[in-house]
Amino acid sequence: MSAKNQGAGPEEPAPVPSKSEQTRALILETAMRLFQERGYDKTTMRAIAQEAGVSVGNAYYYFAGKEHLIQGFYDRLAAEHRQAVRAVLDRETDLEARLAGVLRVWLDVAKPYHEFAVQFFKNAADPDSPLSPFSPESEHAREEAISVHREVLAGATRTKVPEELRDVLPELMWLSQMGLVLYWIFDRTEGRERSYRLAERGARLTARGVSLARFRLLRPLVHEVHELFTDFLPGMTRVLPDPGKGRGDRE
Repeated sequence: MSAKNQGAGPEEPAPVPSKSEQTRALILETAMRLFQERGYDKTTMRAIAQEAGVSVGNAYYYFAGKEHLIQGFYDRLAAEHRQAVRAVLDRETDLEARLAGVLRVWLDVAKPYHEFAVQFFKNAADPDSPLSPFSPESEHAREEAISVHREVLAGATRTKVPEELRDVLPELMWLSQMGLVLYWIFDRTEGRERSYRLAERGARLTARGVSLARFRLLRPLVHEVHELFTDFLPGMTRVLPDPGKGRGDRE
């Protein structure tokens, strides 16, 4: 027996979810199914509670309303994605490979929820809706997603990222991912094949752009792109920092 095997103890069993966690997960799973079957607007909290086999009061104890159920879905999707990308981020050091892997994994994780996403898209597309990915209510899931892109950049040891762009690029990469999500929602190709191709090509273009950004002459262009998004995309002026703040101190 090898020393490695001798030193390795038995694997610890996965922790068993508490009854409260199981109930919360059951309500969320039931809501996702009903939203897909009946549509978001036509599904009530009472119907969700009835299908889940819990009281209406119990359903409201875990989720204050349907919007909070969607936020629960966002949070779960973000957590599943962060866990699933671990292998990619631990293995790859090239920026294009890291970003392409992160986007592919998101498409893999989101695959079971495609029809559900189609159902509630019209609600999420409303810039004033709490379901919007740009809303204050979506901040936790949004920050989780942006933090993944920060890690993508931080571990891209084969690509030099200008220091003054490190704070701006993760948000721009997340915005690019939102474009991929929008395309994925409307993608009707088998297996969402075109979405995967878009992820690959988008990652290649982003990596090339970051490589070019090492030339100081082109860095203002990156800031211009960021300002374009924050000025014209609803809600982003409240979400993203001003890349110009503190720029003079760094240069």
